Amino acid sequence: MDWIGHGGSDGLHGYVHSLDYAVNDMKMFLERVFVENPGLPCFCFGHSTGGAIVLKATLDPQVENRVAGIILTSPAVGVQPSHPIFVVRTYSVISRGNPVSRDPEALVAKYSDPLVYTGPLRVRTGYEILRITSYLQHNMKRLKVPFLVLHGMDDTVTDPKASQKLYDEASTDKTIKLYEGLLHDLLFELEREAIMDDIIQWLNIGSILAHEALLVMVVSVTVLPRYIWKY
Repeated sequence: MDWIGHGGSDGLHGYVHSLDYAVNDMKMFLERVFVENPGLPCFCFGHSTGGAIVLKATLDPQVENRVAGIILTSPAVGVQPSHPIFVVRTYSVISRGNPVSRDPEALVAKYSDPLVYTGPLRVRTGYEILRITSYLQHNMKRLKVPFLVLHGMDDTVTDPKASQKLYDEASTDKTIKLYEGLLHDLLFELEREAIMDDIIQWLNIGSILAHEALLVMVVSVTVLPRYIWKY
């Protein structure tokens, strides 16, 4: 699921008036998933701001009781001072030199995709990111859904310390993976195969505990590199 203004969704590219729209869209999409796939465990995946959207959606009691678990890569629970949000004159993350991966070929593959926004961070979108991170900082203790959070320790966009805080304060069934030297886009990093193995292992364990089944429904609130998920 591409949130409004991103990927193939409607709206001005890179602009969102309220991330609550994206949260509500996700809830509606989940309802369709539940209806069309009764009895199957549903896992939600979110990267960066998508992770924040997943978290806020699963804080809703009507959602948390129906989701088997969530996977968060570099979630926007806290943002770094080097994030473009804090630059008065905002630029594209890439043009300003904020590194998100150490693999040049993967970056070319990502940013040559016309569905990926590479322009300046829009002011309203930046405000909405700060607003949702503030909400999560004040409400993360309410999270009860099992989760796996993964973060690169050298991320200059979102804060790995915030992911550690999420792990410390939220839920009881939880796993954290912190990767030394890795940047923001974990699934575009050189170590992506090992990271995917960590995710798949967690999904397999979670699906067995949830419904004695290995079939997993993944609801993705991010554009993932297509070549990564070929199995």
